[in-house]
Amino acid sequence: MDRRKVQVTGGSTFTVSIPKEWADDRDLLAGDEVGFLADSGSLLLTPTPDGDVDEGTLDIEDLDEEDLRRAVMTMYVSGFDVIRLTSDRISASQRRVIRNAAQGLVGLEILEETTDRVVVRDLLDSSELSIHDAVGRMRLIALSMLDDAITALRRGDVELAADVIERDDDVDRLWYVVSRIFRGALRSPRIAQEIGLPREDSFDYQSSARQLERIADHAAKISHVPLEMEGDVPQEVGASLSELHEAAATVVDTAMDALFTDDPERAMELANEARRKVDAVDDLVRSTDDLLRDLEPRQAQRIGLVVDSLSRSADYGGNVAETALQMAAPAPNP
Repeated sequence: MDRRKVQVTGGSTFTVSIPKEWADDRDLLAGDEVGFLADSGSLLLTPTPDGDVDEGTLDIEDLDEEDLRRAVMTMYVSGFDVIRLTSDRISASQRRVIRNAAQGLVGLEILEETTDRVVVRDLLDSSELSIHDAVGRMRLIALSMLDDAITALRRGDVELAADVIERDDDVDRLWYVVSRIFRGALRSPRIAQEIGLPREDSFDYQSSARQLERIADHAAKISHVPLEMEGDVPQEVGASLSELHEAAATVVDTAMDALFTDDPERAMELANEARRKVDAVDDLVRSTDDLLRDLEPRQAQRIGLVVDSLSRSADYGGNVAETALQMAAPAPNP
């Protein structure tokens, strides 16, 4: 750490000098402006940007469809406001991939298309984004997916199962938004200030959002079972699955309540409650597995996947509870 003494000028103004090497690396000259941002007890110094738009350019000449799709998503999550995709000649299939990728990401619109260039821009204002609201929305969708997945399985409702699978895309879109906000807050103190959330909290929300995204994936995985399995789920097994689902969903719900509460004592109480409930889920998993031994092997194997997904969903809820405990714990001074 480079330590500098605080000076007093004019009798009332505190000043401190900037390290010359730091200023040279950022092309700062006398008369240039810098910005100061308060962040969790620290005062951060940053050069004042010439513009607010971050642009990135990528040559997509040799990218196949999957690599191109991932490239667009990666540049979006990385925080580019304008993404320029160039090639000697962009093929029709590449344009289709770019359009589909843009439609799958919140706020992204295609502004320009030529034979050798596609320009995509994020139209969202970071100051209007709420990572709290995005994670809250993910919670609602993921838990409703899990509920409907079990309902579809017990009823053999293939339309409901297909709907659950489609909703996984909604959770993915929110996950990308949360990741974009989080990386922006890490990269820029200004963005962290605009979203009104300390960077440590941004990390905790992003970590919890990842758990919700995985829960949604497992709900979609469960929903493939009624689409592929022949025959109905036996009544006793179905009742056990519903009980297991309710216990797993309660873990997630309680952990999310702990994450969102502003009262540290209440947060710790809820988080510990969620962690204890994971043990109850483990007991239900064992009792449900015992019922599967009497089923036809293929049916037992598919329902076993459902049991595993519900168990993992409870574990992900336990991870959120751990995050809530860390948020509620006293933090050392910076």
